[in-house]
Amino acid sequence: MKTASAISVQGLCKRFGDKTVVDNVNLEVPAGSVYGFLGPNGSGKTTCIRMICGLLEPSAGSGHCLEFDIMRQREQIKREVGYMTQRFSLYEDLTVAENLRFVARIYGLDRPKKVVDLAMDQFGMGDKRNQLAGTLSGGWKQRLSLAAAMLHHPRLLLLDEPTAGVDPKARRDFWKEIHELSSQGLTVLVTTHYMDEAEQCSDLAYIVKGKILVRGTPTSLVNQSNLTTFLVLGDDLLALANTLSADTGVEQVAAFGSKLHVSGPNEVKLTAILKSTCSLNQAYRKIDTSLEDVFIHLMQ
Repeated sequence: MKTASAISVQGLCKRFGDKTVVDNVNLEVPAGSVYGFLGPNGSGKTTCIRMICGLLEPSAGSGHCLEFDIMRQREQIKREVGYMTQRFSLYEDLTVAENLRFVARIYGLDRPKKVVDLAMDQFGMGDKRNQLAGTLSGGWKQRLSLAAAMLHHPRLLLLDEPTAGVDPKARRDFWKEIHELSSQGLTVLVTTHYMDEAEQCSDLAYIVKGKILVRGTPTSLVNQSNLTTFLVLGDDLLALANTLSADTGVEQVAAFGSKLHVSGPNEVKLTAILKSTCSLNQAYRKIDTSLEDVFIHLMQ
């Protein structure tokens, strides 16, 4: 992986009237990485992305995106970035090929028909050429959006919750495609609510109320949390969950099928609580804390 930064911003802020949506954000995204940008709804993720790619002017801050100044060279940034929004934003009453040809003309690409043909081959959409975009499944709409975002061969791809509403297989296929593009040198900045997707990112940043709370690799974030997690099995787990949730030494109790995940910041105290609370027909054992446990902890 390259060590240079595709994105380097300092003190990034965005205010709408007296409301600060993004507050003094510093972000370094290594070139060629798949960087996860996480946080609850309304935390400022999308606003940050729009400022970075030149769609929104920052209220304050400085930095560069692909060597271009984010304050003074926003038009140049737009030409080098592919942006895939959460909602399908192409024309549903146009065919797949018509949508891609339209995007190719917007970018002023030479020989747009050839460019579109190559893109449809690359993303496996040849047999969908004449199908109306509005009749595609969620997974194929997602693939069409990705093809459109990559049509002008950007150096940076921004993905804003790209797999929302698609089935697990389509999500897996999509991420396989993303990692293949990254291996060819493309930098990817992605927002997601899915923890299995966050674990596929090389680095993560977690933003809350416009401020970045933590950053690091998935493994380092789990280690930084200092959470201990136990798996609990047995009978009457609902009653046990209610009892554990009321204890101040227990931070999280979550049902996973017929099991419970119980987490807390103090392993000794949590072990004592489980020992005294669990009945003879209930058992517990320590397991690895997951990213989902960590992010629920951060939200609290």
